[in-house]
Amino acid sequence: MDSPRDPKSSALHERMGKFRWVICAVLLLGVTKNYMDRQVISVLKVTLQQQLHWNDIDYGNLVSAFQLAYAAGLLLVGRLIDILGTRLGYALSMIAWSLASMAHGVMTGFNGFLVARFALGFGEAGVFPASIKAIAEWFPKKERALATGIFNAGTNIGAIITPFLVPWITSRWGWRAAFFIVGGIGIGWLFVWLAVYRSPEKHPRCSSAELAYIRSDPSHAPPNIPWLRLLPHRQTWAFVLGKFLTDPIWWFYLFWIPDFLQRQHGVALLQLGPPIFVIYLMADIGSIGGGWISSRLIDRGVSINASRKTAMLVCALSVLPIVLAPRVESTWSAVFIIGLAAAAHQGFSANIFTLTSDMFPAQAVGSVVGLGGMAGAIGGMLIAKLVSHILQLTGSYIIPFAIAGSAYLVALAIIHVLAPRLDSVDIGLS
Repeated sequence: MDSPRDPKSSALHERMGKFRWVICAVLLLGVTKNYMDRQVISVLKVTLQQQLHWNDIDYGNLVSAFQLAYAAGLLLVGRLIDILGTRLGYALSMIAWSLASMAHGVMTGFNGFLVARFALGFGEAGVFPASIKAIAEWFPKKERALATGIFNAGTNIGAIITPFLVPWITSRWGWRAAFFIVGGIGIGWLFVWLAVYRSPEKHPRCSSAELAYIRSDPSHAPPNIPWLRLLPHRQTWAFVLGKFLTDPIWWFYLFWIPDFLQRQHGVALLQLGPPIFVIYLMADIGSIGGGWISSRLIDRGVSINASRKTAMLVCALSVLPIVLAPRVESTWSAVFIIGLAAAAHQGFSANIFTLTSDMFPAQAVGSVVGLGGMAGAIGGMLIAKLVSHILQLTGSYIIPFAIAGSAYLVALAIIHVLAPRLDSVDIGLS
């Protein structure tokens, strides 16, 4: 048998296929489609309010319906995907949310939109459980973080594409066509997914060498960790409350920033693309930069606790200028301030996610992340209600941006109080 350094083994490694990266590319397209569907309504908010006579509270209720369904879906859809398998589970999820997206185009009343938003949120909850499960099936542990980072870039790509595509469609064929066309893209993705995806063991494009590489480290199915065994620990609540406070700010950016630019700065529907592009491009840079800060500090011998919290503090302080966004007169000044805050959010988020693997055994990480994701979705539902009522009463974004500016420092303070040293948790898995 060849040793790991044997020339023949090295040559075999060089000939090893890279089809797993094709799988990653398909996952990237799926996440991009996911974010396009959820953002169509925010791009069309002003148009829909004018044509369907909604007020800000109505819009907030639509966002809340999406968030409520998304939170519920995180609890149920992931388990369903485990039962059905990645290929079928993701396909059914894509069908469900694509049909829900297209259904918006036939709705005439507010209640119909409410049902469509709820269905969209529930279906979209499957995208990340399915994508992460696919990465676990197709990548060895050493490559999973990179592969996850690549497909997760679809969140910002979708947010960038939508403000260009939707106004173009709307100006030619009307807002209903925007929902039909963007939702219909999922059907094209579905054919690609069903044609491309199989488990590595059953895939004709996965060579024996690549399969051996994928299975190069032992993969033990982690046991289910009941929530009741996680809830008593302070570290669990540090993560959950951190997500509850900061995730809603990202949802606020996603669903309300197009309206802010149109309402406050008079940006026309067809002019939304460039400002939104800049905001989410900065967010991508922040996601990488936030992770780089803590990794760099750790490389220099700083403790994990100090490194993570220093990076999070830098991000929390970088958000503070967001309170000035509704006060500046220049559109592009407001865009860059919001972009800085979006970048800081992504950097903060990158570090808060790593806290789970810093404090919990691998078998519990998924369960803790699920709890945090649900808390973040519930927070998103609440902030939608709050922002809609504030706008209805005041017509101003001053209070929502003040909340956005303070949320990260409050979250970091709570995390530090509950987990001052990021101590590891023993949940008795042995």
